Amino acid sequence: MDISTILLFGLVVVSTHFLEGITGFGCTVLAMPFSIMLLGMEVAKPVLTLYALLLCLIFAVKGFRQIQWNHYLKMMGMLILGLPIGIMAYQWMPRKPLIIALAIFMAVTSIRGLLLSFEVVKKRGRIKDIPALICVFLGGIIHGAYSSGGPLVIIYATEKIKQKSQFRATLCLIWVTLNTVILLQMIAAGDFTAEVARTTVYGLPFLLVGAVVGNLAHDKMNETFFTRFTYLVLLVSGIFMLV
Repeated sequence: MDISTILLFGLVVVSTHFLEGITGFGCTVLAMPFSIMLLGMEVAKPVLTLYALLLCLIFAVKGFRQIQWNHYLKMMGMLILGLPIGIMAYQWMPRKPLIIALAIFMAVTSIRGLLLSFEVVKKRGRIKDIPALICVFLGGIIHGAYSSGGPLVIIYATEKIKQKSQFRATLCLIWVTLNTVILLQMIAAGDFTAEVARTTVYGLPFLLVGAVVGNLAHDKMNETFFTRFTYLVLLVSGIFMLV
């Protein structure tokens, strides 16, 4: 890998993990298209999965007291129910239409949230528990099939966890749990090659910079701006799912 590729990959890692350092989500879906162009799918996917696990582990440990265990258990319960269905249905589930529908749903939800935060439309209360949990269940199915169901979990969290540090800590523990399972599957499949190991080492300093700067930005944001920023990142993530 030449120096220009390392620097470009480092720029992708810094910027996307800076965003995740603020909100607790977004790094993988935002970094994946650019990383695939630079490194190829075989290297990009395991490296970014490991980075997401490391970053989220840091913030889950840092914010351990902020974790909302009731919401974590509800989300993990629905994800566990949905994951095996997605794994079994992988062969016949239509990937492209599902991803498009998910991206549109994310865009609608994020735009709705932005409009509510700016009081452009009248507030009508939060999404009820059952519809929100159904989103997580569907996210488990899609995640089991395509590892792309995380945005539906984020939709639940944006509706139910309004305090920024609680939001980030709880989401990060969800990603630590899911990415540990995915990482073990990758290791068992032999996806962690020497090239993956080298690339991981090259990108670690950039990951740390993104994490530190993102955490500083998180601490300085007020709750209203954080909510708006979260919906904006969700909207951008939905757009990037179509790339």
